[in-house]
Amino acid sequence: QVQLVESGGGLVQAGGSLRLSCATSGRAFLNYALGWFRQAPGKDREFVSGISSSGSTTYYSDSVKGRFTISRGNAKNTVYLQMDSLKPEDTAVYYCAASRSALSRGPSNYNYWGQGTQVTVSS
Repeated sequence: QVQLVESGGGLVQAGGSLRLSCATSGRAFLNYALGWFRQAPGKDREFVSGISSSGSTTYYSDSVKGRFTISRGNAKNTVYLQMDSLKPEDTAVYYCAASRSALSRGPSNYNYWGQGTQVTVSS
């Protein structure tokens, strides 16, 4: 019942756009903060963006500010990550995650994780 499923990944050229979606199990996540993380080979999982349960507060890593936009659907059980002006260094597996507590940037604060979706940006 507790699950998150990402979609929307793919292969794009540098400068292109993708929109990732993460569907949660529903009401169990309505009061959870949701976030996006990414992990490239040989690197630690890093915070990309997060949004509070209400949708009123958002965080972005410095590397994606101005290019990515996080949002929650009206039902709040879905979180989106609009990615514009993609760069090759954005290539990674992107994961959505949910936190029972307040929005944070630390992976350890997130309790539930999706399986990830691959984003590849070609030069």
